[in-house]
Amino acid sequence: MSQTTEGPTPQDPAGDDSQTRRDFLTLATVTVGVAGAGLAVWPLVDSMNPAADTLALSSIELDIKPIQPGQRVTVKWRGKPVFIDRRTPERIKKARADDGAKMPDPQADKDRVKKAEWLVLIGICPHLGCVPLGQKSGQPRGEFGGWYCPCHGSHYDFSGRIRKGPSPKNLQVPEYKFLNETTLLIG
Repeated sequence: MSQTTEGPTPQDPAGDDSQTRRDFLTLATVTVGVAGAGLAVWPLVDSMNPAADTLALSSIELDIKPIQPGQRVTVKWRGKPVFIDRRTPERIKKARADDGAKMPDPQADKDRVKKAEWLVLIGICPHLGCVPLGQKSGQPRGEFGGWYCPCHGSHYDFSGRIRKGPSPKNLQVPEYKFLNETTLLIG
């Protein structure tokens, strides 16, 4: 007949209390270790955030009132040229008429502008990062009247869409909005 005894056994003189204490100490040690590692790593992670001067350049406001119909201007945003084209009714009509043309990166003109008169584009060719010509009068504008990248021969239309050449994509449209009739916010 076996005898059962209550209370501590010779292998565990303290009973269940020591196991509970041991679990608590292990859990507390792991918790403090994880918190300490997090506090040690946080400065490294925080240092990867953009600097204050970079955040200040994340958006720009422009007074577009002086830009005349048919005029194109270039501004710098985040170190990139941004083309602003105040399109004439003829340019708008031509851009919209070309919506159905065969293109490497098809996109309707109305999907690229917020107001038909204003076209805002990042002025960097998606092929190899060149700056296309066509912003200033007298510069070649390619076969479709928009912009022309002479480095490899990409031709863009009045909506900044690639029509001919090696570029796989249209000129990119940045995030922008009109704050009022004369102020444009890019970024």
